[in-house]
Amino acid sequence: MFKIPVIGRLVTAAQQIEVQRGTSHAAEALSAAVAAVGDGKCVPIFPEGTLTRDPQMWPMTAKTGAARVALTTRCPVVPVAQWGPQEIMAPYARKISLFPRKTMRMLAGPPVDLSDLYDRPLNTATLRDATDRIMDAITRQLETIRGEQAPATRFDSRSAGIPSTSRPDGAKPRGATDGQTP
Repeated sequence: MFKIPVIGRLVTAAQQIEVQRGTSHAAEALSAAVAAVGDGKCVPIFPEGTLTRDPQMWPMTAKTGAARVALTTRCPVVPVAQWGPQEIMAPYARKISLFPRKTMRMLAGPPVDLSDLYDRPLNTATLRDATDRIMDAITRQLETIRGEQAPATRFDSRSAGIPSTSRPDGAKPRGATDGQTP
């Protein structure tokens, strides 16, 4: 999105942080997020790093970036769940459906308590514990919005053999060549 002429200028002006997934520059997003929090800014992070691959659209196994930022800065993590955008545009669809009107629901919960992890080493176990707490809070909120219970086991795209950053059906996005995203 940052490379699309008009949209790129808009997201840059909005101070969004570009994440160059799968490159040696990916860690720069983490540093930028930590710096933004240090400057007192609110930094929304999508912990899964992509659209959910769960067939029923429940939260899936997340990456540890949100936990890493929270534990590094000791900033609060306010979990937010949303439901409804998929009614306007299904994941990876090209067609938008605005009519009839759709209802969007968002629920922000109390901050996730990670205080007992602040003085622990920032290792895989600590990051996974914090990430699981964050995703559990988001999942509970989504259960409330949807009025149904999430599966007991969170979907893991790696275990399912589905790519984590491209279309799950393997089709290329419009305009992509040789596996590159436009």
